[in-house]
Amino acid sequence: MKKVLFLHGLESKPGGTKPTFLKSKGFKVFNPSLPKSSFEESIKIAQKAVDEEQPDVIVGSSRGGAVALCLNLQGAGMVLVAPAWKRFDHSSNASVNSKCMILHSEADDIVDICDSRQLAKENSLDLIVVGHDHRMSDPDALEGILDAVNWVCR
Repeated sequence: MKKVLFLHGLESKPGGTKPTFLKSKGFKVFNPSLPKSSFEESIKIAQKAVDEEQPDVIVGSSRGGAVALCLNLQGAGMVLVAPAWKRFDHSSNASVNSKCMILHSEADDIVDICDSRQLAKENSLDLIVVGHDHRMSDPDALEGILDAVNWVCR
């Protein structure tokens, strides 16, 4: 069973639609609570989860995507869902490798898709445009996330 570390967004919490969907598709999902008040503490919590659980893929949604970019991935792939990487202080040595995919909605009114286009271009990554809004919890977005996780895990 493939392991997924799911890092939620700023206004989200563990057990949301996206990690629950991935769990229903047969993944073992780790979904730690990341504090809104401290980006640095969120990074520490996420890194501890990577170190202890050794996930196959890290899925970072919005602020969770910014957190994911600050981690030592230890060989894990990464799926960034509308990553809010420009809004948070992050390492200039972002953890981006060839096993990374970005998903973002054209209709996102929280995080500009141009940020994801820039991240994709600067790191030679695929950007998949999918979803109806920033939440990325509509059926098309969920299927896109599933496809990306499966691709990264192959």
